[in-house]
Amino acid sequence: MSGLMLALQGAVAQGVLWGIMVLGVYITYRLLDIADLTVDGSFALGGCVCAVMILNHNVDPAVALLFATIAGALAGAVTGALHTVFEIPAILAGILTQIALWSVNLRVMGGKSNMPLLKTNTVISRMVDMTGLSQSQASLAVGIVVALIMVALLYWFFGTEIGSALRATGNNEDMIRALGVNTKMTKMIALMLSNALVGLAGGLVCQSQKYADINMGTGAIVIGLAAIVIGEVLMGRFHWFASRLASAVVGAVVYFLIRAIVLQLGMNANDMKLLSAVIVALALCFPVAAGKWRIRKSYSEDGGDE
Repeated sequence: MSGLMLALQGAVAQGVLWGIMVLGVYITYRLLDIADLTVDGSFALGGCVCAVMILNHNVDPAVALLFATIAGALAGAVTGALHTVFEIPAILAGILTQIALWSVNLRVMGGKSNMPLLKTNTVISRMVDMTGLSQSQASLAVGIVVALIMVALLYWFFGTEIGSALRATGNNEDMIRALGVNTKMTKMIALMLSNALVGLAGGLVCQSQKYADINMGTGAIVIGLAAIVIGEVLMGRFHWFASRLASAVVGAVVYFLIRAIVLQLGMNANDMKLLSAVIVALALCFPVAAGKWRIRKSYSEDGGDE
């Protein structure tokens, strides 16, 4: 298999795993209209907790993912408490938690900045042993299964009474509060659920790449926002809620494919964060520019008719 095809296959596998993180970002960014910066820290927290549980406590890799998910939820709870109880603005609460998590992650790993899992069984390596697939193919298979389960569970949850209240909080907080819903509680649940998914994704990426690093979540929020916008552009014609959730994963896959292609074309890897920021900026600016252009065009057409 050519180098390009191997790179694209690995990009798709990473895209699906990171797509689970994007699902978490989607909950806060699209449903609550909050850009939760906790994500950068909770993603690394999930990976660090997963690695420590496997290496230092001999926990089964699948169970380690559960601990990573719980750790992410606790990180989201801290941000939720700062925002809802102490009324700190959501973006600032996320920044405070993210900064604190860098030190927490370092302590979790016993003062080490990274922890390898090269000689340790993981969920991915078990899939390789069971099926004979390559590392990237096994990561893709595991990622697809987990992503499908998460999308199905989220679709079910947001159809329940509490899930509907959570969505309504993002649409019109004043109205849903007037109906007797505790919006502080719905925000807390959303932030915990979001970061639980981010922590799970961190654990999966850790097991896929065979190491955990305290900086592995750097830029995760930018990747999440870029993937959400890309997914909405590609699947915007579908208005079912399930398709909107799926678009987050699709957007992540496309984002990592773009990255892989650009790197194969010779772009410096150090410029990837700049590329990510440009993609997000263009994706966010385009709808505004298009709307202004349509308004200006309608004014000019009306003036011409007169």
